Amino acid sequence: MPYETEFFTTVFFLFGAILGSFANVVICRLPQRESVAFPASHCRHCKTPIKWYHNIPIFGWVILRGKCAACGKKFSVRYAIVELVMGLLFAFAYVRTGMDITLAERLIFIFCVVTASVIDLDHMILPDKFTLSGILIGLAGALVNPERGFWDALLGVLVGGGILWLVAYLYWVFREKEGMGGGDIKLLAWIGAVLGLGSIPVVILLSSVVGAVVGLLISLRTKDGLRAAIPFGPYLSGAALAYMLLDGPSWTRWYLALHGLE
Repeated sequence: MPYETEFFTTVFFLFGAILGSFANVVICRLPQRESVAFPASHCRHCKTPIKWYHNIPIFGWVILRGKCAACGKKFSVRYAIVELVMGLLFAFAYVRTGMDITLAERLIFIFCVVTASVIDLDHMILPDKFTLSGILIGLAGALVNPERGFWDALLGVLVGGGILWLVAYLYWVFREKEGMGGGDIKLLAWIGAVLGLGSIPVVILLSSVVGAVVGLLISLRTKDGLRAAIPFGPYLSGAALAYMLLDGPSWTRWYLALHGLE
């Protein structure tokens, strides 16, 4: 790896980790309708402000050994995990994409989709602030990015959102209860806006397979069994990130060839 590439890979990792720290604030405060700017970072138990050198992404959690310096209450290891994952994804996106407008789009998508997915894990909601804004930003990006096409992005929105809306509607008709939230529908429409129409079948396939396996394992360990409610957003997000960063278009070509459509 050339020196310049190593340097910028490190820069984007640090940048991602810093934004991961901010993502943790959003994850904690947005569902509670609290300001993400004020007050400054503080212990959720004793309300003591966190010193700046204890707030360094990843290392701050390690230095404190996962505990508040003031009251000794434990901080979840997930704070450090979110920061680490965000940093790694940012760095990998730079390595795979290079320095261009597509990278800017991908970094915005990574930050927003990781943050929204963790909120979904905690509260079973995907905030409109992310999904609807993501659709608009994705469509706007398709207008200015010469590597993407606007009509492909628009079809991605319509088909992605339409497919899950149809699934949710049919589930309601036959079971008379909600099987998929509106947030998942808007999330797949958002993914279609950013990754295009071709991503939709692959993202649905990947997320469904992984979600089914993980859901089965969870159901075996809970008293609710197969009736346990499991957020689908993180699986859609994970599949979208894999498609975006691991040569997803080749997967689309394979999928189409498998069905005799190429």
